[in-house]
Amino acid sequence: MESGTIFSIQRYSTQDGPGIRTTVFLKGCPLHCAWCHNPESISPRREIVVLETRCVGCGQCREACPFGAAVPSTGPLPPRIDACTLCGACADACPTGARQLIGRTVTVDELALQLARDRVFFEDSGGGVTISGGEPLAQPRFLVALLEACRARGLHTALDTAGFGRWEDLRDAARLTDLVLYDLKAFDSERHRRLTGVSNGLILDNLRLLAGEHRRVWIRVPLVPGFNDDLDDLARMAEFVSRLPHPPLVNLLPFHRTALLKFARLGLDHALDGVATPSAAALARVREVFANVGLSVKVGG
Repeated sequence: MESGTIFSIQRYSTQDGPGIRTTVFLKGCPLHCAWCHNPESISPRREIVVLETRCVGCGQCREACPFGAAVPSTGPLPPRIDACTLCGACADACPTGARQLIGRTVTVDELALQLARDRVFFEDSGGGVTISGGEPLAQPRFLVALLEACRARGLHTALDTAGFGRWEDLRDAARLTDLVLYDLKAFDSERHRRLTGVSNGLILDNLRLLAGEHRRVWIRVPLVPGFNDDLDDLARMAEFVSRLPHPPLVNLLPFHRTALLKFARLGLDHALDGVATPSAAALARVREVFANVGLSVKVGG
């Protein structure tokens, strides 16, 4: 039985495709976007998070940890220590639930059974299941098996991907998917590398191939002021998208600051201090860039 690692199931989502959806977030991503909204998705391994507002400083996590005595200071352990083996002893010992393990292994059958229970919401709203991440292509066998199980149960499916993976894996998943949500972070290759850690050559190549095979593709463009909102670069992106077969709908996704707390809980640094949500005027300018080449544009997913 195929199994995979997920970190969250979000029900009643209205931002991951049409209708009311249940979104499954897979763990593991080869990109390291500076503005990542799900930093807990990047590592393929389980991780410890600390909810500081729940922590009472009792130190029971330190006592339970096999390596706690060697960590400097007293009181609660930080989210990350070098010797951590993710055994979960600290989370089990925490009396308030302040320490949590993020990431769990599930089989396709047990997950598909959970998803099918939301069928009534899907049928009433025209919704379905969205597989997101992380990057779902990082777990290709699990992804395909899960999509097959959803299709066998008659569930509408959407795949949310940045397209950074083998074309064969994307092709196989897309053939089982009613809708592909395809993320484009930046168009210039060097800018993309600075912002995400990888070039976008593979991403653009895969999108060309995908658009030739799949008629239902939506492009999703995160807009992060000071990072990827350069209008010239966005104009080049818009021109590229407009020349694809069956030009897709474009979703503009304004940056929001909710992820900053996630970085802190994971003990990770970020470069987002001072970055604000794009203004209505800024969104209107970007919308015009895509509309000027004949593309349908929507703010939100």
